[in-house]
Amino acid sequence: MKTSDIFKHKTVFSLEIFPPKPDAKESVIYDTLDGLSDICPDFISVTYGAGGAKNSQRTIKIASDIKSRYGVESVAHLPCIGLTREQAKNILDDMKAQGIENVLALRGDIPADEVPCGGFEHASDLITFIKENYDMNILAACYPEVHPESRSPIDDIRWLRHKVSCGADHLITQLFLDNRSFYSFREKAAIAGMENVPIEAGIMPVTNKRQIERMVKLCGIELPGRFIRVLEKFGHDPIALRDAGIAYAIDQITDLLAEGADGIHLYTMNDAQVAQRIYEAVHSLIPAHSLVS
Repeated sequence: MKTSDIFKHKTVFSLEIFPPKPDAKESVIYDTLDGLSDICPDFISVTYGAGGAKNSQRTIKIASDIKSRYGVESVAHLPCIGLTREQAKNILDDMKAQGIENVLALRGDIPADEVPCGGFEHASDLITFIKENYDMNILAACYPEVHPESRSPIDDIRWLRHKVSCGADHLITQLFLDNRSFYSFREKAAIAGMENVPIEAGIMPVTNKRQIERMVKLCGIELPGRFIRVLEKFGHDPIALRDAGIAYAIDQITDLLAEGADGIHLYTMNDAQVAQRIYEAVHSLIPAHSLVS
């Protein structure tokens, strides 16, 4: 099933996992998936991880197993920076052969120590390539607090609209900690003509200080006053901070659902226990209605 079709029938709840590191046993990801078995997500996305084109095989295998072994729809991430068109074709052909219908088309991080070469400069280039050559559902990323490389919020929305015009069917946001950023972004996207494109709110439960520091550095996210007070109160105690981070995420999701978000995409960080606690707290709040044929 194409993920964009699910939004026609219900508020979507989905999860993200990442493949194990190349030097780790592949079985660890299935331990995580087994731990998520009590959750009923509408789909699970699988990130690409490190390793370039070589890493696609692990992502595709896990995404395929999510469908065949766990009976859940899957999404495979595909960053295009550094890929040739032939490499992209081979990866997408492999996805198609494995029954994967959904791909999250990304630019990916530009290496700091080299000039990337390949057939794609932006995610929109990959989206166009997929749309022209495959019958696949295409997801794309968006940034409620503006992409770090954008010149302005207006420029950011303009590029997002370009991605949608190239063929993106469904958007997932980067993480954010202030829901007001999401609501403002959603309004701007609608004004720009993207009101019919589902936008899922990406939520990452912050459970340790290192995670917070990394997010601020990589994503440039704002830390709202309420979250800073949580850090000041519980930052000295890892267990208390973990519980406070889970509670903060639950509060975010509750508010987003009350405000009619199209869906919630939970970045699990491969922590099944955290994801389970959040799901137990919010699953009864997720609106749904019967499928229409």
